[in-house]
Amino acid sequence: MIARVIAAAAVVVALVSAADAAPWAWLGVRIRDLSEQEMNDVTARHGIREGFGVMIVEVLEDSPAAKSGLKNGDLVVALDERPVTETRVLQRLIAAAGPGRETKLTVLRAAGRERVDVRLAAMPRAVVGERIAAEFGFIVREPEPAGPTTPAISAIIRRSPAERAGLEAGDVILQINDQTVTTREAVREALADASLEAPLRITIGRGGIRLSVVLKLPGTG
Repeated sequence: MIARVIAAAAVVVALVSAADAAPWAWLGVRIRDLSEQEMNDVTARHGIREGFGVMIVEVLEDSPAAKSGLKNGDLVVALDERPVTETRVLQRLIAAAGPGRETKLTVLRAAGRERVDVRLAAMPRAVVGERIAAEFGFIVREPEPAGPTTPAISAIIRRSPAERAGLEAGDVILQINDQTVTTREAVREALADASLEAPLRITIGRGGIRLSVVLKLPGTG
């Protein structure tokens, strides 16, 4: 269930080898991987062996995806003739394209297979922060009206740096890289300044206890 929640929350972005070197590319959709039953349905309906693809859950307003005519429920199976088998593959292909690039998405709809031309854009700063959080393995929600005044972690991605560091859903975020944060906006801003090339220091509150952990992506110092 957690994996499906994370997949649906993931925003298509560019992951660059040097995270601070250039703007990230943005398609502007929320996506998820297919269930096993959906894969079987794709195989039966469209004749794709071992059905695969990435489901568009939401097309964000005024995004490259919206301007190109992509729709909720579209199944993306290729980008520029390269197969898209899961969310991470689509993210990496967007990364290789970069902002400003004209791309062709192959999508499956009720009427059949269609190709959609999309010009990728630079990712908005708030979305960069959300994506960096997801890369380190956590999703942040707005605080509940009667709950803590600071934003809390709503989900942890399995086998991620956040899970390995012991972070849990419900942990209240107090600091990002020694910067105090009191709102989700502040968390996004602090994360947007972080680098995927360096460890992320995060301080959380849990049951009255203050804990600090360091999250590291594979291959970083």
